[in-house]
Amino acid sequence: MDRNAPVGLFDSGIGGWTVLREIRRELPAEALLYVADAAGAPYGDRPPEFIAARALAIAHWLRAAGAKALVVACNTATSAAVAQLRDQHTVPIVAIEPAVKPAALLTRSGIIGVLATSLTVASGNFSRLRDAHGGNVTILAQACPGLVEQVEAGALDAPHTRDLLNRYVAPLLAQGADTLVLACTHFPWLAPMLRELVGSEVVVVDPAPAVARELRRRLTLAALLAPAQAAGNIRAVTTGDPQRLREQLARLGEVVSEIVGIALPLSGARPFRQPQSVTAQE
Repeated sequence: MDRNAPVGLFDSGIGGWTVLREIRRELPAEALLYVADAAGAPYGDRPPEFIAARALAIAHWLRAAGAKALVVACNTATSAAVAQLRDQHTVPIVAIEPAVKPAALLTRSGIIGVLATSLTVASGNFSRLRDAHGGNVTILAQACPGLVEQVEAGALDAPHTRDLLNRYVAPLLAQGADTLVLACTHFPWLAPMLRELVGSEVVVVDPAPAVARELRRRLTLAALLAPAQAAGNIRAVTTGDPQRLREQLARLGEVVSEIVGIALPLSGARPFRQPQSVTAQE
């Protein structure tokens, strides 16, 4: 395997970009290839079989594009598909999951709140995490429908976004939660608003830095770390409209010179656009 090959990441939209940012900080020499599955989004309320099918197809595409490792930058996709992905691929696979274990070590009140999608809350993966790390703490799971759509729309400061977030957080705080886990990769985009709502005494846990560190460990073990002098370029593709993804990232202060549209041959999904590309004007 070529050490200069890219690391492939995917999510249903721009949420996984919060993971990409942490990987860029931890591994600046790594080339990154990001897939936003806009045609399948949002994942949070989709059937697990639908998400698994899309995750498997995206992973196949990334491997065909030369990815030397895969990062599942979506808690919902981890719950639905990571076991199948590891069965089908021999490259390093790092998957994000709710940071329940570190939150259990950080809480002072003994009560943790987990903000997640509906599918993540209902998943067997989350149940296993709660069973494994909830012996000495209380873990309160809160599904947050609507928040992913607000982030995708770029409405990070909108009153409706604040109302939704407060609706989901207030019951957790009322029950004594002093540690909140961001169990959806879209939610770190809302961290500034969340911290305004909960105050400085509440700890907010984002698992993305741990994913970046685990990717470094796995690439090191496999002798796949990129050379230190490598350029570490970022490429982005989407199963939706490249122009929309470019505008979404621009609103978040993220600039990618080229975004390409791809088509995945899947049944049961909305129609895919034909492959196309949008290149930023210099």
